[in-house]
Amino acid sequence: MRRLVLIAAFACGPAFAGPLSQDLLDRMTSAQVVIVGEVHDNPAHHSVQAEIVSHGQPGALIFEMLTEAQASKVTPDNRANQAGLAQDLGWADSGWPDFAMYHPIFTAAPDAAIYGAAVPRDAARAAMQVGIAESFGDDAADYGLTTPLPAEDQAAQEDLQQQAHCNAMPPEMLPMMVDLQRLRDAVLARATLRALDETGGPVVVITGNGHAREDGGVPAYLARLRPDLDILTIGQQEDGAGTPGRFDVMLSSPAVDRPDPCAVFRNKG
Repeated sequence: MRRLVLIAAFACGPAFAGPLSQDLLDRMTSAQVVIVGEVHDNPAHHSVQAEIVSHGQPGALIFEMLTEAQASKVTPDNRANQAGLAQDLGWADSGWPDFAMYHPIFTAAPDAAIYGAAVPRDAARAAMQVGIAESFGDDAADYGLTTPLPAEDQAAQEDLQQQAHCNAMPPEMLPMMVDLQRLRDAVLARATLRALDETGGPVVVITGNGHAREDGGVPAYLARLRPDLDILTIGQQEDGAGTPGRFDVMLSSPAVDRPDPCAVFRNKG
C-alpha cells in the first residue's frame, strides 16, 4: 500500500473548502475500499466526505451510523429528500448529530448502494451478556473475535477507551468496552466485504476515526480476511491535532465550538 503524507487545511464553516489534492484523488481512483474517518459533530469533516464520495462515485457506501434495517429504508424516492429521509431513518432518535451534515454524503453518489453497519443497541447489550463472538455469529473466528487480544494490545485499547471517556470509567468496564469496539470494527468490515462482493466496488466507508485507523480498526480486519485488498484510509483531525492512530492520509479542519464533554464527569465529583 502506497502511503501518502498529507495534511490539508480547510476554512471555517460547514462548506467544504478544498480542493482535495490531486495526489489524493489519484490514489482514490485505484483503491477498492476508501475508509474516511470523522469527528462526528464536525460539519467540515462531513463536507470532505461528501466531496470524496462525489469524486469517487463508489458502488457502495457503508455507514457506521445506520443499522441494516435503517439502510434498507433508503430508496431512490426518499434519498434526495433530507427531511423525509431523516424521518424514514428515525435519525432524530439515533443519538447521531444533525442529519443535515450527513445528507450530502447520501446524495453525492446517488447510484451507490447503501449499507448499514451499526450494531443495534439491543445487540450490543446482548453481546455484553453472551460475548462478542457469539453475538457476531458463525464467522467470528475468521475475524479473530474468538481470540483475546495480546496483553499489550488489550492494555493499549483499554487506555484509549478510558481517555475517550474522560478517564472516568470504572476499570472493570474497560474490557467489555474494548470488546464492543472490536465487535463494531468487525461488523463494519463484514459489511464492507459484503458490499464489495455484491456491487463490485469501489466501496467508501463513513465512520469515526477510531474505526478508520489502520492499527486496530476496520482496515486491520479487512487485511486479515483479504490481505491483497487495496485500502485507502483517511483520518480527519481538528486544528492539526488530536487523532491517534495510523492512516494513509490525514486531513485537518478547524475545531467546532462544543461544550466540554468531560464537564459532566467533573460536576458529578
